[in-house]
Amino acid sequence: MKSRHTAAPAASPADLSVAPASLIAALTQIADPRRVASTTYAVSSLLALAVTAILANQLSVLAIAEWAARQDATILAPLGLRVGHTPCQSTLQRLFAKLDWRRLSAAMQAAFAPAAAAPPVRGRQGVAVDGKAQRGRLQYQPGSSPVHALTAFCHDSGLVLAQEAIEPATSPADKGEAELTVVPTLIGRLDWAGRVLTGDALFCQRALCRQVLAAGGDYLLIVKANQRTLYADVALLFDPPATTLPALPLTDRREVRTAEQGHGRRAETRQLVASTDLTDYLDWPGLAQVFRLERRWWQKGQPKGQVRYGITSLPPAVADPTALLALKRGHWGVENGLHRTKDVAFAEDASLIHTGQGPMVLAILRDTAVSLLRHAGCRAITARLRQQAQHPEHALSLLLAPLSTHA
Repeated sequence: MKSRHTAAPAASPADLSVAPASLIAALTQIADPRRVASTTYAVSSLLALAVTAILANQLSVLAIAEWAARQDATILAPLGLRVGHTPCQSTLQRLFAKLDWRRLSAAMQAAFAPAAAAPPVRGRQGVAVDGKAQRGRLQYQPGSSPVHALTAFCHDSGLVLAQEAIEPATSPADKGEAELTVVPTLIGRLDWAGRVLTGDALFCQRALCRQVLAAGGDYLLIVKANQRTLYADVALLFDPPATTLPALPLTDRREVRTAEQGHGRRAETRQLVASTDLTDYLDWPGLAQVFRLERRWWQKGQPKGQVRYGITSLPPAVADPTALLALKRGHWGVENGLHRTKDVAFAEDASLIHTGQGPMVLAILRDTAVSLLRHAGCRAITARLRQQAQHPEHALSLLLAPLSTHA
């Protein structure tokens, strides 16, 4: 039987009629790391095939290759492939292992970049920065960082703005230190005009706050004991010890309270109190307000409660307590709308790919699939993947359509 790898290369997507601003056109800008003499399929074709197959609910490299072999010309031709001449599993794995994930990430970042618009409004958009592990890789990397990548995620659009890998060979084993080694690079890749960095207490660092401010952005961060003096000062303002003299009322006190039900809880309440009383006292870059956030809920018949303190560079005229609460809650979209989606809908934690650049390349392709679905207005991703498994032309259409975003 004649090997399909000896066939003449099919036309690449660059030679086909696709929208200039589409994702499939953006993939043609990726440099091919393979030797020209041994290349049968264009790198853009293989990447576009992988994203389309992922959108059609094919969640492993083997599944992608088998899915491609079953498709007809209506699916393969726009990808630059031909019936009977599609890549096998090893072809895809070799490419993913060699591909420069940084160039792939930069190309995807450019593809989903905001469309030209009016000058950005300060504080208009939250950007969550958070780390994620690929648990299937951990067994192959003893002693390395338990977090494999940092992601910047847009609160309101649900788009992945950028990714940065935490290299297992060089990163310390401590999770926090590992993330802090790469977050300045991730921050440096983004346009921060009108944007607000949100993150957990790990990222409450003077240098990171200065970096975001210098780039024209703002921050809203939780404060914990890793910043002991800052935490003690904010906690003392809102919750002075009962053994001291009676607490003086805040000179500036603004608050908002919300109540809602869901997630197996009843009457979950949130109260955020913001103040500028410490603005002139605390020596922290760009500090404009501090806040106290208290959550109370019932779970399995038991009352639960949690208090968190935070800081922000957004002044009261830009962000009132309602806006601060929205930014704080919006941060967790990176967990629910991205990390959990990738693990549940795209089986990222189950992936055993661990060699070369393969794990990061596939993570970026999954991020790209999520961004395409969010860009299309999809909320029920698992149901959409099942539908696209039956109608792969719908998955392909997401790569062919122009990407005009306001992320």
